[in-house]
This record gives sequence, C-alpha cells and structure tokens, in this order.
Amino acid sequence: MGSYLDAAIEIAREAGQLLLAHRGVAFELKGDFDLVTAADRASENLIVKRLRERFPEHGIVAEEGGRAEMNSKLRWYVDPLDGTTNFAHGYPQWNVTLALAQQGEVIAGVVFDPLNRELFTAERGAGARLNGAPMRVSKGRVLNDALVSTGFPSRKRHQNVNIHFYYQLAMATHGVRRGGSAALDLAYTACGRLEAFWEFGLNPWDMAAGTLLVEEAGGKISGMQGERLDLHGRYVLADNGLVHEEMLDIFREIFQGRFRYEMPPLPAADWEVRVG
Repeated sequence: MGSYLDAAIEIAREAGQLLLAHRGVAFELKGDFDLVTAADRASENLIVKRLRERFPEHGIVAEEGGRAEMNSKLRWYVDPLDGTTNFAHGYPQWNVTLALAQQGEVIAGVVFDPLNRELFTAERGAGARLNGAPMRVSKGRVLNDALVSTGFPSRKRHQNVNIHFYYQLAMATHGVRRGGSAALDLAYTACGRLEAFWEFGLNPWDMAAGTLLVEEAGGKISGMQGERLDLHGRYVLADNGLVHEEMLDIFREIFQGRFRYEMPPLPAADWEVRVG
C-alpha cells in the first residue's frame, strides 16, 4: 500500500506547486454561485494524467468532471482544488486532496496545503501523519470547551438546514469556525486543532481523504445520526471520539425539532423597544 500513498504524496505536491503558480487568475461561475478557475482544471488535468500513467487500471472520480474505469476495485477520489472560492479571492484556506478506496473502503489519503507547507497523510491501519510526524486527535472531553467547524454550500445557503445546527453548536461549544475547505477541517480535526467537524451535502472527494485521517489519528467518523458513514451519503460527523456522544445528542434534538437555545430577537425590534 505504501507505493499508493507515496504516489499520492508526489502527485499532490506537484499539483500544489501548479496551484501556487496560478494564484491571481480569473474565475468564472459553474453554477449559480459555484466558482471554477483555470487552476481547478489545470490541477485536475495534471492529477488525472499522473494517476493514469501510474495506475491505468484504477478508477478515478474527480470534482471537475474526470471519470475513468468506474468498475475498478481500486478507485481514486480527487479534489484538485478544495476551497476554490477561497483560492479565487486570495483567502489562504485551500488544498489538494487525493484518496484511494478499495471496494468502497478508503485505504490511503493525502491532504496537502501548499501555502502552509502542511502535508497530512494516512494509510489504513498505519496511522496518520503531519509532515511525517505522527498526529493524534485532541484530548478535549467536554463539548463546552471544544472548538468545532462546519461548512455551507455555495448555492441556496438561505435554504440550508445547517443554520439550525450552526447556531445550536455555536452556543454549546467554545466556538464554531467556517473555513471553507472540508478537507482541511477534517485534517485539523485529525491533528487536534479542532475537536469536531460536521457538514451536509459533501461529495465523496471532499471527505474521503480527511475521514481516513481522522480515523487513523484516533478519532471517530459517522453519519450525523450515529450511523456508519456513507461517502455518498447526506452528511458527515468527524470528531476526537470524546465529544462524539454529546454532538450526537444535540444533533438528535435538532432533527426532532427541539432546540436547547432560542434564537435572539432581531436587533431592529430590540432597538425599537428601547427607544420607543
């Protein structure tokens, strides 16, 4: 398996350097609000080419449209530029991510952050590493002291149910971050910078590598109702394992329409009361 991970590392580093050279390029819309840049396409073309050269029999699933050998038992999930909106605006939170799955189980994963020169890697059963050094999830046991993260879709954010989860977790934890890169959120959970991460509507290439990082760093991965994670499912919960049940308790309440914390009144209404 090591040869697979070594290849993924080499390819991710090469793609990362290509992306660094593309900073500042123009972007366009690929949906109502989703961005795509020349960097996305160039990075994906590079990664797919390298994978086909090394592993012509493997399947490839890539964000910007790459599909090949989908019946293969070994399948690569590729996000050539995770955090495209951040990249397009010069916000320093983006990465390259590759993962290899064997008959649906992720066995190797890489998340590479070129700007910060951070390489997160994992092999099934062999642990997770940050720049070659072993990494572990945090030891935080109490949700009230936890720093957690989530994300929102580019399109129809005003209709996204996650706003309810965001508010409840913002009140129940030390804070909620929204970095704009699911792969980095998962990597930060794996290395202990975050206690937990959850999100709705991710694609397999968004989370395949990151979920393996968390598992191999000693954390817990599941669906948001505690079920086994489905890479093609509706949502993901990743955490250090110690706050897992607390997270699920809050999620369970919200799914049932119960809320621990009431939303505050609108500022305008409050202002009118105070000056009236």
